[in-house]
Amino acid sequence: MTMRINIDCNGCYRKINRILLQTQGLENHWIERKQCMVSVSGVFVPQDVAIRLRKKTNRRVEILDIKEVDISNDGSITQKPP
Repeated sequence: MTMRINIDCNGCYRKINRILLQTQGLENHWIERKQCMVSVSGVFVPQDVAIRLRKKTNRRVEILDIKEVDISNDGSITQKPP
């Protein structure tokens, strides 16, 4: 999932990073400061992560893209169509 959130300073960056590290179900996250974008991956409900970031940072969070992935029994990964 890719989100847009305003990242003004180092404090904002650290706060977002701390919130994402404490969130259950997230495997990886990338914070791009210049583009004000946050990408997360893992097993989670996208709206719950966005709401949590909104409440903790008191900033507007806009969900840009959600990619769902199916993992079959044989271990192969296929991307679901939108």
